[in-house]
Amino acid sequence: MGILDKCYNFTDAKEAIAAGIYPYFHALQTSQDTEVVMDGKRIIMIGSNNYMGLTSDPRVMQAAKDAIDKYGTGCSGSRFLNGTLVLHEELENELADYFHKDAALTFSTGFQTNLGTISSIVGYHDYIINDSENHASIIDASRLSFAKKVVKYGHNNMQDLERVLKKLPEESGKLIVTDGVFSMSGDIAPLPGIIELARKYGARVMVDDAHGVGMIGKSGRGTASYYDLEDEVDIIMTTFSKSLASLGGCIAAEQAVIDYVKHKSRPFIFSASIPPSNAAAALKALRIIRDEPERQKALINISNYMRAKLKEAAIPIIEGKTAIIPVYTYDINRTLMITKMLLEEGIYVNPVIPPAVRDGECMLRTSYTATHTQEQMDKAVDAFKRVFSRF
Repeated sequence: MGILDKCYNFTDAKEAIAAGIYPYFHALQTSQDTEVVMDGKRIIMIGSNNYMGLTSDPRVMQAAKDAIDKYGTGCSGSRFLNGTLVLHEELENELADYFHKDAALTFSTGFQTNLGTISSIVGYHDYIINDSENHASIIDASRLSFAKKVVKYGHNNMQDLERVLKKLPEESGKLIVTDGVFSMSGDIAPLPGIIELARKYGARVMVDDAHGVGMIGKSGRGTASYYDLEDEVDIIMTTFSKSLASLGGCIAAEQAVIDYVKHKSRPFIFSASIPPSNAAAALKALRIIRDEPERQKALINISNYMRAKLKEAAIPIIEGKTAIIPVYTYDINRTLMITKMLLEEGIYVNPVIPPAVRDGECMLRTSYTATHTQEQMDKAVDAFKRVFSRF
């Protein structure tokens, strides 16, 4: 078989397009907000990660524009060499303070943050222990590392985590990695149980809080703060593309850990640094989140309102406490059809199908923004009622 034959034989997308149920790559004609224009039609957006509603905030936009005026459009090099700006250092200092850690380090994307951190820290004689529903970037980072072995435990299952830890050599290095808020289900990791087992078996803990930051914890500081365990988590990771209304990512940890990663991480050393506009936007968004705690309250309130309305309408949801509300659709074709019909009703949601979930567990991932209104939620629920009534 030729190397490109798999490409020539790939027909899944063409078949879905021909059937009129292809759900991806709809182009927005406006900024990311609670309502957008997509394919020439005004749509209520309940499928973005703009949790704090800051992607179109004038203050964040102005900060990005000012950074371009001062620093230009790019850094033309990696942080390791010529690509470090005073702006990057200012952002890292405020992130470290925000997460109550010694230091922080920024990467060019969230995916790269996990890739660069895990692959550099975990060596030949070490073990990575992953929650079975960890993000794809953590899975790929584990593959890129030189770990002696990568093992999984059942999702949020502390008995299974202990079973796994018991089997590992007592003297070995062990890193437990978990999402804080899981991106598909909206579950919150049982961090107290993870920390307890980490202490018992001599493991370290890294929390990917891409979705938790802004959403939960004091001042939106995420899962570790939510449980009051910031001192117990060794590495806190987050992205800028969600609550922080930009692009990039970071880790916060002890100074020694940051110093090691910044000198050993190949994805960090060999990638260009975050453009000035992205760094400035993330910094401004971080300051707004700290200064305006009412945004976090608004996010939880609107999510709880929508959760109650969906339950009242007998829409099958997964229960939770976050701004991610999954709606069960079970079957692939049914999921794609419902996604298409909701879009025709003026509602955008994200279809989640295998391999992102197991067969028979397809869902619609809906997510909410601090600036959504109850009127928008009412319209969305009415659309759900009309579409689900056909099934």
